[in-house]
Amino acid sequence: MTVAPHYDPLDPAMLEDPYQHYADLRENHPIFWHEGMKSWVVTRYQDCRDVLRNNELFARDRRRVGEEIPEFRQSLQTLDPPSQAPLRSLIMNAFRAQDLDAVGRRARGRIQQLFKDLAERDSFDWMSEVAAPVALSITADLLGVPEPDPGYYAEISEGIAQRMDAGLKPANIEQGDRARNQLNALAEEWFAGEDRPGVLKDIKDRAAEARMPMHYISNSTGMMFNASYGTVFATAGNAVLTLLQHPWALERLRDERLLGTGVDELVRYDGPAQGTSRVATRTTEIQGTTIEPGQIVLTLLAAANRDPREFPRPDELVLDRTPNRHLGFGWGTHACVGAMFGRVAVRELIVCLLAAPQRLRLAGEPTRRPTATVRSPGLFPVTFDR
Repeated sequence: MTVAPHYDPLDPAMLEDPYQHYADLRENHPIFWHEGMKSWVVTRYQDCRDVLRNNELFARDRRRVGEEIPEFRQSLQTLDPPSQAPLRSLIMNAFRAQDLDAVGRRARGRIQQLFKDLAERDSFDWMSEVAAPVALSITADLLGVPEPDPGYYAEISEGIAQRMDAGLKPANIEQGDRARNQLNALAEEWFAGEDRPGVLKDIKDRAAEARMPMHYISNSTGMMFNASYGTVFATAGNAVLTLLQHPWALERLRDERLLGTGVDELVRYDGPAQGTSRVATRTTEIQGTTIEPGQIVLTLLAAANRDPREFPRPDELVLDRTPNRHLGFGWGTHACVGAMFGRVAVRELIVCLLAAPQRLRLAGEPTRRPTATVRSPGLFPVTFDR
């Protein structure tokens, strides 16, 4: 098997800035075997996208290669086409029925109030005091459910994020499965509770059309909540940190014509999703390397998003980049369901930053969250100029 140079996604230097290492992997090791993760790692854009779009050959549903998936983990994300189609249709139609502009306006009001409350502080942590409450409020508003206790939900989200790194740290499995059961319990409470306008009500009204076991629908609702929360939380951190490090870019975003392309470029440049995995259903080849049935293939999305074969000037922030077919939210039928709302939240954060009476700036050295699959700041001290 082809062996890559030392690659540790949890190494502090990699957490801080993985992109130069990704460039080396793309050029010299487009596919390599990672013994620690027992996976083939794919680093180039076209190969990653080909894996993600080929559901027949590369499965998300591990039952297709003989593995078991316990009931508490069964959801939209553990189904492949065609069995996924009815549930995906139910959920996506419920999302599309929402008034995104109204969700954005309410998010803007929430952000403006947070900025007002924090304006006189000497410093504050962007992640815990802005990104987390904004992510929680926009997600609860979108789904039409009561906001969970912030501290309790932060623990659930952290446990699920850590579970994504179980290939590197098997000890994370227990914490992650406990968090997933807590999330499922919340979803069951929401289904039993009073109807409010939002995604959940639309799902409940049309659930019978999907003809799926109820636990799939309930578990998928919890998964959607966490996908939206986690996407907004991490993207809000990465995007704003990038803008503070590139102040010219924030000023250019005063041009509203750049907001749409600019948000997508921020996700491409330093997005939350570092990778996602599939399992081969039969013998195949990638870059001349044979992949056997049952072997895991990890698509390194963040490496693909800086591939010069797809993105001219890949290491530059190009706010009007078009086309921009980045993989920051995944690709295909398992793309992140929180993507559209991550874009809305980041757009509103940018609008509010530009309208704020004082300029936001760093108040200390940010740290990175010690997670490999999801990239975001850990401690992110900021202040408003006074």
